[in-house]
Amino acid sequence: MILIIAEKPSLARNITAGIGPMQKKNGYFEGCGYLVSWAFGHLFSLADIEAYNPLPEGETHWTMKNLPCFPEKFRFELRKDSSGRGDDGVARQFRTLEALINRPDVDTVVNAGDADREGEIIVRTCIDKALRGEKKLLRLWLPDQTPETVGAALREMKPEKDYQNLANEGYARTYIDWLYGVNLTRYATLKTGTLLRVGRVIVPIVRAIYERDMAIKNFTPEIYYSLVSREKTGGEVVELQSKCRFSKNEKKKAEALAAAYNEAGATVTSVKVKKDVLPAGKLYSLSKLQNVLGKKYKMSMAESLEILQKLYEEGYLTYPRTNSEYLATAEKDKMKKIIANCVKIGYPLVFKDKKTIFDDSKIESHSALTPTYKIPDKNRLSERERLVYSTVFRRFAAVFCAEECLVNRTEIKIAVGNFEEFTLKGTVILEKGWTKYDDYTQKDKLLPPLKKGDSVNINFQPTEKETTPPKHYTIETLNNYLKNPFKAEKSAAREAPEAAEAAEADRADDTEEYRAIFEGLELGTEATRTGIIDNARKSEYIKLTKDVYTVLPGGVFLVESLERMKISMDKYKTAEMGRALKKVYRGEITVSDSVALARAEIEKVFSEKEATPETDTDIGFFRQPVGKCPLCGGEVRRTVFGYGCSSYRENGCKFSVGLTICGRTIPISAVKQLLETGRTGRLDGFVSKNGKNFDGALKLENGKVVFDFSRPQNSAAPAQTNGQS
Repeated sequence: MILIIAEKPSLARNITAGIGPMQKKNGYFEGCGYLVSWAFGHLFSLADIEAYNPLPEGETHWTMKNLPCFPEKFRFELRKDSSGRGDDGVARQFRTLEALINRPDVDTVVNAGDADREGEIIVRTCIDKALRGEKKLLRLWLPDQTPETVGAALREMKPEKDYQNLANEGYARTYIDWLYGVNLTRYATLKTGTLLRVGRVIVPIVRAIYERDMAIKNFTPEIYYSLVSREKTGGEVVELQSKCRFSKNEKKKAEALAAAYNEAGATVTSVKVKKDVLPAGKLYSLSKLQNVLGKKYKMSMAESLEILQKLYEEGYLTYPRTNSEYLATAEKDKMKKIIANCVKIGYPLVFKDKKTIFDDSKIESHSALTPTYKIPDKNRLSERERLVYSTVFRRFAAVFCAEECLVNRTEIKIAVGNFEEFTLKGTVILEKGWTKYDDYTQKDKLLPPLKKGDSVNINFQPTEKETTPPKHYTIETLNNYLKNPFKAEKSAAREAPEAAEAAEADRADDTEEYRAIFEGLELGTEATRTGIIDNARKSEYIKLTKDVYTVLPGGVFLVESLERMKISMDKYKTAEMGRALKKVYRGEITVSDSVALARAEIEKVFSEKEATPETDTDIGFFRQPVGKCPLCGGEVRRTVFGYGCSSYRENGCKFSVGLTICGRTIPISAVKQLLETGRTGRLDGFVSKNGKNFDGALKLENGKVVFDFSRPQNSAAPAQTNGQS
């Protein structure tokens, strides 16, 4: 008897449809020589810190006393509910799996987790926890969930050990994310008194949006001059814009060069006209599809992935969490069958064996998103489901369209003396071909009928322009950044290209992009990125309005608090760990090696020593005592808002020191010094109301904290009037 364990109940039902008639039992199906059961996604999760480092006696809340935590061996426990209690449904289903796995008549256990690293370890963990003795272990790998694919995959199952490296990467990623998440989330929360979700990927995502928003906020536009000519030749306006650029103070220089251009005159040096075939864009990866859906339909990444997952589980689309825009060469026969189905319903498609479609070197685990042979009844899909399905289907139809898109391409080069050569390009569609099915909204661009040797009328003039700030991240531009955060960005003027330019970019060489993915340079993965961004939204760190991301005050507090605590969670650190995880996948290092790298980074945070009051920006642990109150003798403690007397409830004492004064974080070491001696050393980094930086000490005066600008007696600077803070 063969036991198949699916990741979810929906997948179990689809597997039974590919096997044949099966009888429904309590928590599983049986029939045709198979047992099919399921998990509920994660039945197990990693144990919390208290399982390794118990709380000290009397402690009931998070504390620094059991941090940092680096388990010798990570433990998985049955998943708990939101209140921290055991989940009866989870426990019941695991008992079912345990009984089935250890049935005497079961000789083979099949891992049917989703076809990715997370799915790999979800079912592996269940088997590891339940299995007593030895059984044959196999892996069922499903690129889609149609009965035909299930039947074929059952005949081609491989030993589970063939997927060991994938499992190793999955476990390494899980352990590392736990180390960063639980250690640094607790550390940062205790230090700030505010729950801060600190993760290996969520922080650099929020930081990227924060830095872009700060760049926009602090942007100062600059005036510059560009040389532009817009004159008619042969009844058509010919617009020429020079690459030369002049600052606001260089107008006379710009006028002189414009005069020189006009005196030199302009001549057509070449005219090229040719008929060409305009190829369709590539098939979709998850992020490229989410870019289109976000831009066109203002659909969030979470919404689009939820719909894609549903269409996948219903057998209409292939596995959605793919980072590739290519198909495997082994899928050619499968594509022929899908194409034949499309032809039956009236689409003029034909099989094409091209490197731009089939390329094994650009596939890590999963091929591009495509429809399956199972075509849905449109009336059974919701409006949003139809939008998602049709976007995937229309791109597939465009790629395999039998009718070519023919265009007339014109290129005219115009020389202005020996100063500069200008190139004008125009495209006119002659036959629509694939553009009838996929988006292509570019209007025909006609150029004037010029010939080589023709003179072109010009009148260059300095034209005043203004530099523009960077643009807020959109779903598309953030996705592109996360896929390769080290790739040079396009200028603001090029961030939203016309449809034709976007299509040309889509067809451009993508070797660098795939190298970055396979090396682990991306921030997050196709499988995790959507959930992490959605978590940042739910945590109120970032906001999505239509398809534009902006940072919220909570996100500003997160980024700036981590900077104060010297917790470096930037793209460089995250990419470094991403590269290590890919090395685990390739078998170049072990899971333990990658975990050791994460441990070393986290240990650096906890090894930070308290700095002197003059340079310290450490705001101290939440509720930590810092000294005696100068008004009532009570204990001054660190609070959510700063430092305050703990006796305020008993006697109404209102003594406090702000967490920040004039834009400068007040460190715990400075407050300790203030309470002990009545004065701090000089602190820099204060900002006045008019935006000027200044430094000064803080002192106690009649139970209040005020500035003290006096300097030592040997200073030449005059004393300044004290001001209350």
